Amino acid sequence: MSIDVKVPVLPESVTDATVATWYKKPGDFVKRDENLVDLETDKVVLEVPAPADGVLESIAVESGDVVEANQVLGVVKEGEIPEEKAEESVAPKAPTGAKENADMGTSSKASSSEASSSKGDVDTGSAGPAARKMMHENNIDASQVSGSGRGGRITKPDVQNVANTPMEERVPMSRLRMKIADRMVEAQSTAAMLTSFNEVDLKAVMDIRKKYKEEFINKHGIKLGLMSFFVKAATEALKQFPIINASVEGEDIVYHRQQNIGIAVATERGLVVPVLKNTDAMGLADIDGAIRDFAVAGNAGKLTMDDLTGGTFTITNGGTFGSLMSTPILNMPQSAILGMHTIKERPVVVDGEIVVRPMMYLALTYDHRIIDGKDAVQFLVVLKNMLEDPARMLLNL
Repeated sequence: MSIDVKVPVLPESVTDATVATWYKKPGDFVKRDENLVDLETDKVVLEVPAPADGVLESIAVESGDVVEANQVLGVVKEGEIPEEKAEESVAPKAPTGAKENADMGTSSKASSSEASSSKGDVDTGSAGPAARKMMHENNIDASQVSGSGRGGRITKPDVQNVANTPMEERVPMSRLRMKIADRMVEAQSTAAMLTSFNEVDLKAVMDIRKKYKEEFINKHGIKLGLMSFFVKAATEALKQFPIINASVEGEDIVYHRQQNIGIAVATERGLVVPVLKNTDAMGLADIDGAIRDFAVAGNAGKLTMDDLTGGTFTITNGGTFGSLMSTPILNMPQSAILGMHTIKERPVVVDGEIVVRPMMYLALTYDHRIIDGKDAVQFLVVLKNMLEDPARMLLNL
């Protein structure tokens, strides 16, 4: 019996998907629930499993095609898999076309090897180092190039003109990248964004992490991270300033009674913001564990729509890439986002003494339509005080 392989029901607010990668080709044996194809939506990658044991009879759409819910992707002919093929069918496979690419790569290497042997005779004349390299790569002789440098010296652009080497590459944006672009433009054109700054001395936090490092790992099985302190401090500050945790809907202000904090995570597919739900009820170990799981799932393309929705506030840490200061863009429809930055040891004055402390600049971008500068500044001050004296979080001060 032949069974249609269909696009699953898409998450709420997602109208279509793009066929990303087929892992089987017509004629291949498949096992029930084995992933046949990946579909890329605005936010997540969906796996489409085989509906039964059998053979992939046909494919109705190709990689890059846009499909809708319940659309037929292909057909599986149900049947028993020969014993000698069973193990092969469930073994991890590269996307279709990978073998061809590998073969092409081998051929390319061979051609490159042959070419390099013939390029040894290239006369590079008065070419500079970069130009000589390109002349050898493209088998271009000095007699073919008109040097524009001083004294007729051959430059790299001269060789490029002869080789007609493409200087740019055009590739389509992924669905995720297009969604990110749309959200960024929406934030810029909709909200009245303003950014306030402060700085925080992280010595107390760093001392706690150092003191309890081994004990924390032994008990919870995870490293005590920096982000968990910021999440807990932000949670307490949001409780004191609920307008920072609110959002705009039409002419209404919606106050969210639960603190759902999104953590910006950079993945190979782009930036995603999975959400920690009800952070007021989470401990440091819970937060660190959830962030670790989000990072693993994000890089594997396994984040769900539930992971990515429901946020009321966002934290982004540009410091992991070395950023000293930035003005983060709102994650709409949220009204505020906190930017963390790199930690730098700097001289500061404490109790009249100049001391060296691990300092970080904080940036709070907020929607000035509903958040006044006074609230934004005081929110940052509360956050700073809690991080500089973490006991405040424990004592609810």
